Amino acid sequence: MKPFLAIALVALAGSAADFDILIRNARVVDGSGNPWFRADIGINGNRISRIGALNGKTAQRTIDAAGRIVTPGFIDVHTHSESGIVRFPQAENFLRDGVTTIVTGNCGASELDLKEFFAKLEELRIGINVATLIGHNAIRIEVMGSEDRKATPQEIERMKAMVDRGMKAGAVGFSTGLEYVPGTYSPLEELVELAKVAARYNGIYTTHMRDEGEGVLDAMREAAEVGRLAGTRVQISHLKQDTKAYWGNTRKMIDLIEDYRAQGVDVTVDQYPYIAYSTGLGTTLPTWALAGGHQKLVERLRDPATRRKIFDEVLAFNKKRGYDDFEYTAVASCRFEPRYEGRNVREIAGMQGRAPSHESDVETVLDLMEKGGVSVVTKAMSEQDVESIMRYRNTAIASDGGVREFGEGRPHPRNYGTNARVFNEYVRLRKVLTLEDAVRKMTSLPAQIFAFRNRGLLREGFAADLVIFDPEAVRDNATFADPHQYSSGFEYVVVNGKIAVENGKLTADRGGEVLRRPE
Repeated sequence: MKPFLAIALVALAGSAADFDILIRNARVVDGSGNPWFRADIGINGNRISRIGALNGKTAQRTIDAAGRIVTPGFIDVHTHSESGIVRFPQAENFLRDGVTTIVTGNCGASELDLKEFFAKLEELRIGINVATLIGHNAIRIEVMGSEDRKATPQEIERMKAMVDRGMKAGAVGFSTGLEYVPGTYSPLEELVELAKVAARYNGIYTTHMRDEGEGVLDAMREAAEVGRLAGTRVQISHLKQDTKAYWGNTRKMIDLIEDYRAQGVDVTVDQYPYIAYSTGLGTTLPTWALAGGHQKLVERLRDPATRRKIFDEVLAFNKKRGYDDFEYTAVASCRFEPRYEGRNVREIAGMQGRAPSHESDVETVLDLMEKGGVSVVTKAMSEQDVESIMRYRNTAIASDGGVREFGEGRPHPRNYGTNARVFNEYVRLRKVLTLEDAVRKMTSLPAQIFAFRNRGLLREGFAADLVIFDPEAVRDNATFADPHQYSSGFEYVVVNGKIAVENGKLTADRGGEVLRRPE
């Protein structure tokens, strides 16, 4: 590994420096997907002023980037950071992974009062740029709770008004989480009506689809139809095939997207580079059992006949997915019993005195749900499918993570190492992507999809969000067994002209901005 870069501080007598920051001798990967080129980069304030041969120019701070790559800051368009960014406004886990901009409010879960949310972030002086979507589930719960029914015309109008308010406050689009309660109870017509409101503001429609397993193709058709009927762009969140019995069908999934694009529907996707997802354990239960909230679920589980029906459906569903146990599902966070964290369901069943069996696993799942539910990490995808989706040109890289408290729980390693893993595992080792295309999937592609102006490319006049690194030295240190480990190798991270990471360490500078929907 090469030694860290040196910053030269220049004291200029009698004349002002040409630049605030001057990066010399860089191999520039500009985010477009084009081959790298050599250049110097001059920054003034929060903007890139010059790119080219800047011999003889002066700066308040000079960074010699010889032997390093300079790229735009990475844009993570799928995060869940509403509470985390308020608790930890510097967002160190993202910055240390090269991320300078995040989009939160995904999967239908967002803050409702975005004006207040944005004001809070500006008061806190955040370390990264933050944009948000307005979430369908949050809105539906506010209007009609978690009931399993269609919305009335009056309720639809109330929800449309809330989407409109969110878009006017600066949301970049409208998100759904159709695998979750209560979004799962919503028909296509409801989604289209709400997405039309976002479309009036050029907002994107993003979706955690209804099904990512057996019914994934139908779920993708529904997502594309929302875009077609509402007249808006569509982003399919964390595209995957999460059912073992259907591994290998990702070619059909990509072909379906291309069919819709050929018809004029702007459908793109994002992906995290792991074979495991993370969600609530409730996704293993039938959706009817979750209607009405946790207390209703408890009542159902305590009724012997209803519990048996839920048990039978969970067991049958898991078998249909191609599994005969729940060893592939581990607890990430458990408030009522922290010692379960990091243990899989089979291990927890043993801790509860149950003999090892598929049936015991299901009983343990129901017990955990009755006590309040847990978040889990589930290893359910194949490496071949992950690579297939990653190679697709219209796949952006995104973590599905959040701003984390270091050491809290046993979360998915994607919260710390998503971008580093792409460079280390899929560029350097497996050669699934070229360096230039990996950078494009982290920068200009997400910027284009979400209509971020003046970000995602290294261009004169664009925001000074940059990352400096040696691609041979980048490592994703976070693992499933030990997830609380920062990425290494991203030596400098600049956010709006402020150096947020220097020689691999967090600085006190906070250059983040709230990114409201452009007018």
